[in-house]
Amino acid sequence: MSVTPPPSPSSERAHQPAGVRRLVRTLYASAFCDEFVLLYPVYALLFSDTGLSVWQTTSLFALWSLTGVLLEVPSGAWADAVSRRLLLILGPLLTAAGFALWVLVPSYGAFALGFVLWGAGGALGSGALEALVYDELERAGAADRYARVMGRARAIGIAATMSAMGLAGPVFSWGGYDAVGAASVLACLAGAVVATRFTEHRTPSGGGERWSAALRAGLAEARADRSVRGALLLVPAVTAVWGALDEYTPLLARDTGVASETVPWLLLMIWAGATAGSLLAGPAERLTGNGFAALLAGSALALAVGGLAGTPVALVLVAVAFGGFQLATVLADARLQQRIDDSGRATLTSVAGLGSELGNLATYAAYATAATAWGHGTAFALSAVPYLLTALLLTGAARTAAPAVADRRRRRRSAS
Repeated sequence: MSVTPPPSPSSERAHQPAGVRRLVRTLYASAFCDEFVLLYPVYALLFSDTGLSVWQTTSLFALWSLTGVLLEVPSGAWADAVSRRLLLILGPLLTAAGFALWVLVPSYGAFALGFVLWGAGGALGSGALEALVYDELERAGAADRYARVMGRARAIGIAATMSAMGLAGPVFSWGGYDAVGAASVLACLAGAVVATRFTEHRTPSGGGERWSAALRAGLAEARADRSVRGALLLVPAVTAVWGALDEYTPLLARDTGVASETVPWLLLMIWAGATAGSLLAGPAERLTGNGFAALLAGSALALAVGGLAGTPVALVLVAVAFGGFQLATVLADARLQQRIDDSGRATLTSVAGLGSELGNLATYAAYATAATAWGHGTAFALSAVPYLLTALLLTGAARTAAPAVADRRRRRRSAS
């Protein structure tokens, strides 16, 4: 018996329609530009050197999150009512303006306005990107490639972030904040130019109506379809906690007793795990409900053990956990896209994003409380609990759904 080998990436590309190849190349370039921001590792230093206190800096982060919370859903509805491609072009331009303000007129007011612009730019792209990519793939008969394509895009974004972190030091030594700020603005402008290459064949659902009509239509779909509601809730359940934990990985690494100069190498290992998780999205797309639950449970246990161990070697388990959570994030998004109608796709994707943003805020508060009382390792371990609970709920849902699926199959056989 012969076994046909899986197609290689080169042969897979050769069989893709020209429109799909253009879409994928544009998506990958956009993902790189969006995350290749040299200001990422140094903007907190810029705030401090400008004279901001810790509380002032914290208030800026809160303003950034609040902007995302307020604009996440309206921007998704606007994308459905007008043009998703247009929002993907505007988003990087707003972010570029915010970064320019930071380095041209460094002050609390400029930093605050910059964070509002950055938050608005991120909200414009959230939901619109996933909706555009899925619809264009579906139009080309390639919707089954969505998870694989988005997983690779997320991996490219992480690689861009790590590259920016590596280059920020030399560029800062050469030209200071002005140089890293200029490089960040140029990356955003490049992202806007790349976004003009996206194709969009859909007709806006609003037909010129207010975005609120698209919002009502999207929410009505979620209320009417139980499977859509489940997929909508799964996205924040998977993404919210670990999406906030990544801010604390440097503190966890430092608590293992390593020298400060070793911390970046440990972070690189953790994010290499997340990158690997993104690249596994294609092969893992066919996971059943129980398989998805096992992925979450295994990642949660790795997170708990890796956090409690308190050694540098144990951070390998944290890297494994982040890889699992990143994989689950891509798969949860793919399952949501498969269940929602194209007319409200960006709206409902943004609703899921809003849930993730609110979950992030709750995680920040819970983590601060736990870390203050028991330390960072224990806080990471406790952060595994929501994933274990989600895994249990998914297992119960799969058991409940199994008899219904079997009954539908029996009815089909009887009818035939």
